[in-house]
Amino acid sequence: MSRSKFSAPLRCNGLVGLMAGSAGLALAFGAAAQTAQPVAPTSKAAPAKPAAAKNEVVVTASRVNLLGVATTASQGKVTEKEIDLRPIYRIGQLYETVPGLVVTIHSGEGKANQYLLRGFNLDHGTDFASSVDDMPINRPTNAHGQGYSDQNFIMPQILSGIDYTKGPYYAAIGDNGAVGSAHVHLTNDLPNQVVASVGTLRNQDLFAGGTQHFDADDRLWAAAEVGHVDGPWDPAGGFNKINLATRFSHGTDADGYSVTAMYYQSAGHLETDQSVYAVQQGLISRYGVLDPTDGSRSERYSLSGHYGAIGEQWKFTANAYAIHSTMTLWNDFTHYLFDPTNGDQEQQDETRSTLGGDAALTLTHDFGTIHTDTTFGLQERYDSEYIDRRHTLQRVVLDYCELASTDGTYGIPYAAVGGACSADRVSLSDLGAYVENTARWTPWLRTVAGFREEDYAASDRSLTQPINASGSLTLPQPKGSIILGPFIKTEFYVSAGQGFHSNDVRGVFQTVPLEGIQGINIKTPLMSPATGEEVGLRTNLIPKVQVQVAVFQEDFTSELKYDQDQGEDQPSAPSRRQGVELSGQYRPFRWIELNTDLAFSKARYQDSLTTLANQFGIVGGAFIANAPSFIGSFGVLVDNLGPWFGGLQWRDLGPYPVTDGPQNPQDKGYSEVNVDLGYKVTAKFKVQLSVYNLLNDHADAAAYYYTSRLTPGLSSPEVTGLQVHPLEPISGRLEATYLF
Repeated sequence: MSRSKFSAPLRCNGLVGLMAGSAGLALAFGAAAQTAQPVAPTSKAAPAKPAAAKNEVVVTASRVNLLGVATTASQGKVTEKEIDLRPIYRIGQLYETVPGLVVTIHSGEGKANQYLLRGFNLDHGTDFASSVDDMPINRPTNAHGQGYSDQNFIMPQILSGIDYTKGPYYAAIGDNGAVGSAHVHLTNDLPNQVVASVGTLRNQDLFAGGTQHFDADDRLWAAAEVGHVDGPWDPAGGFNKINLATRFSHGTDADGYSVTAMYYQSAGHLETDQSVYAVQQGLISRYGVLDPTDGSRSERYSLSGHYGAIGEQWKFTANAYAIHSTMTLWNDFTHYLFDPTNGDQEQQDETRSTLGGDAALTLTHDFGTIHTDTTFGLQERYDSEYIDRRHTLQRVVLDYCELASTDGTYGIPYAAVGGACSADRVSLSDLGAYVENTARWTPWLRTVAGFREEDYAASDRSLTQPINASGSLTLPQPKGSIILGPFIKTEFYVSAGQGFHSNDVRGVFQTVPLEGIQGINIKTPLMSPATGEEVGLRTNLIPKVQVQVAVFQEDFTSELKYDQDQGEDQPSAPSRRQGVELSGQYRPFRWIELNTDLAFSKARYQDSLTTLANQFGIVGGAFIANAPSFIGSFGVLVDNLGPWFGGLQWRDLGPYPVTDGPQNPQDKGYSEVNVDLGYKVTAKFKVQLSVYNLLNDHADAAAYYYTSRLTPGLSSPEVTGLQVHPLEPISGRLEATYLF
């Protein structure tokens, strides 16, 4: 749950100038194109790593070399090796393998993570499309935020890699993918193993899995995990989870089929953002909570299937999935602000069934010396869900709700309907059709041209108000890239495109009664468009080094803000992000890799200060809350150094404003160092020691700025100030793995 979205100076004319300069430089190289090495035609639908030239070192420890294949400079593929070696405290941090992405939390382990990328606070998943085995994780019109993405059902041992993109330049990526996306692949062959770990923050985990091979083509694997986390919290987090998964596969992903079943269940306490004032006054400790009855309960089960076939000049892939999930959250952010007697705790419930799938056909043609791959795709997702919000006291449902009037007074009760402050039955249909053509005109010039059409339809029947509404919207999205090179092992990219995110239909149809102090009511569309431009390069010119540079700009017609009082997202002013990203990987020896990712960004609302103040209630400037200007990381990966292996990861989240409008007040962000050190005792047994927050940085994992009342009674003062979730202190974990 966040209250908005980032900052650092970068001018628009600089972006345009760099676009023109990059194109000019590449065209100058074109005069010497006859000296460039030709690139063998490669299908866009299933990118393959080009074969390395003789004596060329291709870095494969962390990211696949996409020179000659990628659509943009910011696209990438993370290998299974990096997933194995990277030190992570929680499963969501696997996504920090995406350059420039920070994954943190503002509450307990049972809630979705917070995602920060390219100057966006992507909240619990808005505008960051994540999927596992082609099943979308994002939940539109969620009880606790648009695009809510809970990753806790993932087990790292069953993963085989992550594909990621940034920006709205890919025709196959639809809702929530305008800023970034990550597609997690599952393995088809899981080594027989048992993994056990124990940590100093009272965390334990046990994993077991393995594969049965029936013949050369057919195999079945199964895996199970149980985990427990208390953390440093007072009272203890008490988070418990169970994960089960099994997969039957025949052949390969490109030419075969697979069926996968997954199950997940969890429950525990939540440690929401707490008032800094409460800590200063001694009401709670730094790791304490004002309402110890906050908590979470989740369940998810799914069935998915894939089919792939390949011919001499064609390729076909299809998948289908069915997901059922339930979720209950108990959150108390403002404490006694609205209800001075019984407090402001709310219970948010969701029960959701999701059906969907997609199919894509890629045709390959040669027109003389011009090689083309054209993909035709169709995607459909249907969600049926029940969502409600209830006023509770220590998880006991009360028969009334509290409404704040527009003059700022509190404590105006109204009767709950069947115990609910709001309750909705929602159906969503997202149909996306696309075509994308990749043409190789010369050995040094290729283009990617795509077009996507989204047909989004929704209905919402309120169970607490006499409202039954429905609507639909169609959104065309052109996309394209020009790629020049490779020249001397270097490629240049110019990309532009349109994307979107869907909006909470309860806001679209206004089925949730207003709470909190509202500005002018702004109509919310079913989809909010985004437009992006990017220029960049990737190069392997320096031996043993890969470098990627991207300069981007992205505009949204409407910023999304989560309102903790209403339990839904609200539209805000138009916004713009501009930034520069630099990523590099250096492998001086076969057993070690050094890598770094640096991302600078500027985030501003785009309307005039007068319009921001009068229409959106944003005063004091055009800064966007929770929008850091810098995200940086440095990593070391070591493998096969005799029996030793491990990794080190430093990540820095720069300062960011905590309110819309002015640059201050700010939170300083955080700097965290995590490290793994492993030893292979035998070929079948290894041990690994991990240390998190090695330098014990005393910082905030997340910070917001709002008003709360900390103790009961109208006579208690309202406190406006920082509300933070502290970063966990230094901790350790010991893990043992046995292969059998």
